[in-house]
Amino acid sequence: MTKAMPEKLTMEKLVSLCKRRGFIFQSSEIYGGLASCWDYGPLGVELKNNVKAAWWQSVVRQRDDTVGIDASILMHPRVWEASGHVAGFSDPFSTCLACGRNWRMDQMGETVRCPECGGELSEPAPASLMLETFLGPVRATSQITYLRPETAQGIFVNFQNVLNSTRKKLPFGIAQIGKAFRNEITPGNFTFRTREFEQMEIEYFVKPGTDEQWFNHWVTERFNWYINLGIREENLHLREHSKDELAHYARSCTDIEYLFPFGWSELEGVANRTDFDLRQHANHSGENMSYFDDQSQERYTPYVIEPSAGVDRSALAFLADAYAEELDDKGDLRVVLHLHPALAPIKVAMLPLSRSEKLVPLAKEVYENLRRHWMVQYDDAQSIGRRYRRQDEIGTPFCVTVDFQSLEDNQVTIRDRDSMRQMRVPIAGLGACLAAKLGGEPFEVLPPGGAYWLGF
Repeated sequence: MTKAMPEKLTMEKLVSLCKRRGFIFQSSEIYGGLASCWDYGPLGVELKNNVKAAWWQSVVRQRDDTVGIDASILMHPRVWEASGHVAGFSDPFSTCLACGRNWRMDQMGETVRCPECGGELSEPAPASLMLETFLGPVRATSQITYLRPETAQGIFVNFQNVLNSTRKKLPFGIAQIGKAFRNEITPGNFTFRTREFEQMEIEYFVKPGTDEQWFNHWVTERFNWYINLGIREENLHLREHSKDELAHYARSCTDIEYLFPFGWSELEGVANRTDFDLRQHANHSGENMSYFDDQSQERYTPYVIEPSAGVDRSALAFLADAYAEELDDKGDLRVVLHLHPALAPIKVAMLPLSRSEKLVPLAKEVYENLRRHWMVQYDDAQSIGRRYRRQDEIGTPFCVTVDFQSLEDNQVTIRDRDSMRQMRVPIAGLGACLAAKLGGEPFEVLPPGGAYWLGF
């Protein structure tokens, strides 16, 4: 495959593909949209679900020391008092006195004028990132609470519940995927920074003194997760936080950063939160948040290592890293998403060579068999070449074609997205052949000598 020399991938190009192919749409677009709010379309929701499933598989199902929960978005207001969010969860901002735009001062560098219009900026002031809401049908008598700004606190307040119900021994982790909300001053860069987002977080509880060992373990584990799912290593790096930028509760923190089209930015953070959160909740609630160690016969408050990733940022990074513009053997340009098969929204496309009454019944039969195991799309519109390009652009790893020869030899053609090679496979062995590439239980056994590459 010869790589073309396209212009550098821009966010505009990525946003255009996402809308055109049904990955991500502007929220409430018919009413002019709502700033920094996005809807995931038919392909986007599949990609996002696949990212979450791959994370859950890696950190929960394939580990003996981690369990999952799903805590409520709405929590008692005192949770956020104990965590420090009510008093201190804010960013410094200034308002342009000319155009009225708000700007986060910690991201302005040496700039002293409005980046938008050059106007004078107001004196910096703190802005709360908490989104308030009211519990109760009548606001005057309702209780003020908050849409959670992070999923971590739902894990901390359930520490003893999980400990008692699972009888886990330290070290062990609690994982959660869920929505969080922040009243960001300057959201932007598509789905990178939004006011409503989804987090994938682990709170890993360890014995004090072993925390830095486990911190290093999780930095390595999480870095490798992205690489194993196809992100190029040269587009990732680790950035250790300096002492003056650490959160008040953190002993150490390292960001996994990705080279987005707009530059290097945080993809995931791994923090050593010490015993801050459990102690805070113990002090504010009066409940015991300690752990009794049967081996050492001592009681202590565990330290916590927190890998915290954004689902939306991860999906955006996987899309950006998979995007390519390539020249085929005929010199024609194709846009392709080289998504890892585990993440691809559509695993297999079923493409009958034509809509012939002779081909459709067999194509539908194969399609129905495949879709019991994977997300499969049936596509019979336009020429086979156009359909291949369409599937390439949405990242479908394999296309299966039923042609007139299939009626005679009971074989179909598999086309590989990345190499564009084609292989002839008996229908009876199709499932095993695809399962070898996509994963999952094969539902047929490939007969001896069953498959061969066309033209090779």
